[in-house]
Amino acid sequence: MKATSEHYQTRNGNENGAVYDFRPEEPAEREALILKYAPLIKYIAHRLAMRLPAHISVEDLISAGAIGLMDAVNKFDPGKRVQFSTYAEYRIKGAMLDELRALDWVPRSVRQKMSRLDKAYTRLQKEKGRPVEEEEVAAELGLDLEGFYGLLNDTTGVAFLDIDHVPRKLTGLNEEDLLQLLMDDESRDPAFQLGFMELKTALAQTIDKLTQKEKTIIALYYYDELTLKEIGQVMGFTESRICQIHSKVILKLRTQLKKIFEAG
Repeated sequence: MKATSEHYQTRNGNENGAVYDFRPEEPAEREALILKYAPLIKYIAHRLAMRLPAHISVEDLISAGAIGLMDAVNKFDPGKRVQFSTYAEYRIKGAMLDELRALDWVPRSVRQKMSRLDKAYTRLQKEKGRPVEEEEVAAELGLDLEGFYGLLNDTTGVAFLDIDHVPRKLTGLNEEDLLQLLMDDESRDPAFQLGFMELKTALAQTIDKLTQKEKTIIALYYYDELTLKEIGQVMGFTESRICQIHSKVILKLRTQLKKIFEAG
């Protein structure tokens, strides 16, 4: 989340990041705040749309994000020591994800393909005790590599929805409580700290076992916030190949996170 805000601010000539330290009471103040952060809605919507099928309307995401921004203005509490830019981004993105879920945009056939991949990864990693290679998963599914990559392409954009809501699943908290706990170290109770540390440990261990190529793609996409096309240009691969590798890594992460949920 922090990377998105900083990346957006840098691209738009505001590297300091605005901290909104009072609640807007006057309509003019509220309107000024909405106008100031409205470009962030478009930025998040277009970045999110890169992971979605072409038939998903960016305009629908922007509309949902606008509602999220207005909600952020209404509910922001400076007493919780959270930057408004961080809080607004959280509410904007959350509103967009909720809109996607409400649309139920994933066809049943795609969900079935996602389930096949998920089960294959889970079964093989449990059996071998390590992250598995794409050739192994392809063989498990009775596919050649071309068919396996085609399956990855068909399920692109599905897996990230669950990944984005992992912290809420792990803690069982609502958005407001979760955001406060994430941003305020002093307010974290022991149960939350333990659960969140388990999550971070599982993710760190999984990422550590990735190939260098996979690690580079994850770093460029989630930390440096390059697009898949830009990553392809940097690494000398096609955008489609980068997308396939990204989808494969997300499946690995999903498998590890499922272990946490099942153990809990």
